[in-house]
Amino acid sequence: MLHGFVSRTRAAGGAVRQVGGRALLVLFALSALPAGAAPPKERIADAWYAHNAVLMMLGAADRVVATVARPDALPWMFRVAPGLARARHIDGATMNAETLLRARADVVFVTPADPSAAALRRAGLDVVPVGFTDFASMLQCIDLSAATLDTPLASQRAQAYRAYLDAAVVRQDALAARTPIARRPRVLHIASVEPLKIDGSETIVDQWIRTAGGRNAATGLKGNLQPVSIEQVVAWAPDVIILAANAGRLETSRQAALWNSLDAVRRHRVYRNPAGVFPWDRYGPELALQLPWAAGIISGAPVPEADMVRRTRDFYARFFAYALSPADARRMLAGLPPA
Repeated sequence: MLHGFVSRTRAAGGAVRQVGGRALLVLFALSALPAGAAPPKERIADAWYAHNAVLMMLGAADRVVATVARPDALPWMFRVAPGLARARHIDGATMNAETLLRARADVVFVTPADPSAAALRRAGLDVVPVGFTDFASMLQCIDLSAATLDTPLASQRAQAYRAYLDAAVVRQDALAARTPIARRPRVLHIASVEPLKIDGSETIVDQWIRTAGGRNAATGLKGNLQPVSIEQVVAWAPDVIILAANAGRLETSRQAALWNSLDAVRRHRVYRNPAGVFPWDRYGPELALQLPWAAGIISGAPVPEADMVRRTRDFYARFFAYALSPADARRMLAGLPPA
């Protein structure tokens, strides 16, 4: 009878892996759950870099037992959530079922295109695909994650964040509407200088550019991280250039002379994007901070540093339960790692 329980628990993605006293303890614990209730997700594996930031916001970072995130790539993430350092760090963007079974993962978050998802399910793991490409699908992803975690804190944070982002979008949409689209600045977002990669339309980058009052200068380009030539950038003639925090530097590139020919460079309208727990310009909850920062940059009237420091510290206190120092907030705003 116990053997049958263990088998059923494996099939449901449970944590029981062997019989004996330990299995009996789990049996008694599960028998106390309400009828039809799923066991809590106490041990989490996350195979999408950006989703780790979502788990942090939902109060679940300390329950992550396996992750593709690494301290060297996302230093602020591990500063704010030091418990992540105890997780098993997986190289690459896919996870091995045997590794996750050894880690006793209750749930595995993967991207929808993860080729290992089917194998993980066959191993009896509870697999939840997560991903988003715009504001709406990001909120849906956060809601799904909160429902999967099924804790009061996750639910509260998801609802609070939805209200916070909705208010930010409404505010920026109203400000942007004052300027006709044809007169809005053309903004080029550079993900990498060498090799040169640009973010085009049908991306979350394109959406925040438009919401913040700009036009994506990369006309005719679709998708993230698209390779282009410096000659194409010169032809686009952007009014504003925003560099990802880790994109590299224009002045030290092999095409520095061509970069210097652009009006955006000559007029000193080149800006480094902030980065915190996750790069603000991509797929993390700090997108809500990206909007006011980008709107000020694009309009030519940047939000005063003191105001952005205050907003950043308030955001971290509210959504990450973390007391960010003013000095650390300024480093994030400059796109710098922790000191």
